Amino acid sequence: MPGLHATAGGPVLHGWHTRITLGCVKTLTVRLPESLVAEIEAESRRRGRCKSDVVRERLTSAAAQPAPAAGYNAIADLIGSIDGLPSDLSSRKKAYLKSMGYGHKRARRR
Repeated sequence: MPGLHATAGGPVLHGWHTRITLGCVKTLTVRLPESLVAEIEAESRRRGRCKSDVVRERLTSAAAQPAPAAGYNAIADLIGSIDGLPSDLSSRKKAYLKSMGYGHKRARRR
């Protein structure tokens, strides 16, 4: 726990060197589920750190991890998984759609 200690040069605040020090910080207010707040508070008490430090560390480590796969990577395991389709469907989609009747105007219903 940080405390005020006297030295030859005067009083010195010890223990604060372990905190994340930022030159210019801004305040951000967020609403969190009670379960997450309880988890952050428990970690804060266990580690002897303030809740702000715990949240900053979690945000920093989350930002350093790669984002989840999106687009092609998200569906890569599904590509080619349907049997019975032509192997050149992606390059000749218009021809296959026309052969199945898509793209032709239909008569209006009365």
